[in-house]
Amino acid sequence: MATKKDIRRTKIKFRIRHKVSGTKEMPRLSVFRSNKEIYAQVIDDVKGVTLTAASSLEKSFEKSGTKSEVAAKVGKTLAERAIAAGINTVVFDRNGYLYHGRVKSLADGAREGGLKF
Repeated sequence: MATKKDIRRTKIKFRIRHKVSGTKEMPRLSVFRSNKEIYAQVIDDVKGVTLTAASSLEKSFEKSGTKSEVAAKVGKTLAERAIAAGINTVVFDRNGYLYHGRVKSLADGAREGGLKF
């Protein structure tokens, strides 16, 4: 059963997705966070394809520091992969989460890595 918090986030998520859509020229950077991990992917919504992704679960990823520091590292990793794939600008989709804490750290890390929002 969904909690009030989950229902609220779902409503916000649909409101955001109504306005934000990714194309091949400017794909969508979508963020998902669980209690322990954080995931991000760059998506072309026209084709319905994930162009590149990064998460804190990858074996090559070293988890040290706070959750926000790990999120910033995931953002940098995603930016490096996106630039290698020829993607320079993205539309940020916070997926119903507040732009605060780990979500903001991931976005700042992606900006440091060279992505433009």
